[in-house]
Amino acid sequence: MKKNVCLYFQVHQPTRLRLYRFFDIGKDSHYYDDFANRTILRRVAQKCYLPMNGLLLEAIKEHKGKFKVAFSITGTVLEQFNRYAPEVIDSFKALVDTGCVEILCETYNHSLSSLKNGIELRNQVEKQKTALKKYLGVEPKVFRNTELIYSDDIGAQIFDMGFDTVLTEGAKHIMGWRSPNYIYSNPRQPRQKLLLRNYTFSDDIAFRFSNRGWSEWPLTSEKFVSWLDSAEGDIINLFMDYETFGEHQDVSCGIFDFMKALPGAALGTGRLSFVTPSEAAAKLKPVGPLEVPQPISWADEERDVTAWLGNELQQDAFNKLYSLVEKLSIVNDPVLWNDFGHLQESDHFYYMCTKYFSDGDVHKYFNPYDTPYEAFINYMNVLSDFIIRVEEAYATKN
Repeated sequence: MKKNVCLYFQVHQPTRLRLYRFFDIGKDSHYYDDFANRTILRRVAQKCYLPMNGLLLEAIKEHKGKFKVAFSITGTVLEQFNRYAPEVIDSFKALVDTGCVEILCETYNHSLSSLKNGIELRNQVEKQKTALKKYLGVEPKVFRNTELIYSDDIGAQIFDMGFDTVLTEGAKHIMGWRSPNYIYSNPRQPRQKLLLRNYTFSDDIAFRFSNRGWSEWPLTSEKFVSWLDSAEGDIINLFMDYETFGEHQDVSCGIFDFMKALPGAALGTGRLSFVTPSEAAAKLKPVGPLEVPQPISWADEERDVTAWLGNELQQDAFNKLYSLVEKLSIVNDPVLWNDFGHLQESDHFYYMCTKYFSDGDVHKYFNPYDTPYEAFINYMNVLSDFIIRVEEAYATKN
């Protein structure tokens, strides 16, 4: 039986906040840096999304459907594509039309709602399903939570929403002696299958590829495929940010050439085959349950949620934001709900992270703030204005 390779890419760009001063509170409720959002989205579209989508489309055609990949694309970035680069949506549609690309579900706003509010989590999932149907004509069957955040409890909630396959991290402190190269099940919901990221192989591409100080540099497709071929297990899950290609790793380092050669090198062994997450779940049986009592993620060395909620600044902002859910539900104003969604984006909390000592370069990438404290102050100024609007609408309703 051939060993399976599952390639999955995360596509997301946040709705960046403008410099929002204390004196703007109560006077100006436009929170977003439209220029930065447009500029960055257009840049990444030209450097990553469009050329990589073209490359993958050619690979699928060249290998007559034997090469397959999966994506999750947040509602937030779909909004930006629709506004600033509709040709990117067309290029994703072309990939979907091949039948070799699976689109996964996640939270619409790339939010941390699974850590706080089950009702809002469900709202975001339903909104995302609607967006995927609208923009790409698909109905997702597999779930990938924001930042691969997962626990037994979160998995059970996701199962109740109709998803019996979930992607998450093969975190070392959870796996122990076990390998991520097998499918596992949720002990709370034995029918739910877990596909675990092989972080070593994934990070070889996502983080180490252009590092000339790395002992394995340069990484060729032949060398990488030999590692996959010799690895134990049924399936190797390579999950990474799509912006790896052309943005995090510049075209000059050869990352596009590597990806162009990878499908042929893998299929040429005769021992490796590419599968989508749905195909993997249908094809392979779990080797056993995997207990995940506390939330894990794919972030940082710790593989937990401290990148977003590890300090008091983050927790204060997070708790104040979600304290508004009940009043928002009563008011039920679509404009307020929309702003609430954008304020939930995990990126805002990531910018407040003080864990620079362990993963500083990662936290600085795409970060518009010089310090976590500036990020916190700017966010709280915006949130203060948003709270005023919610309170005024609530008072009017009552």
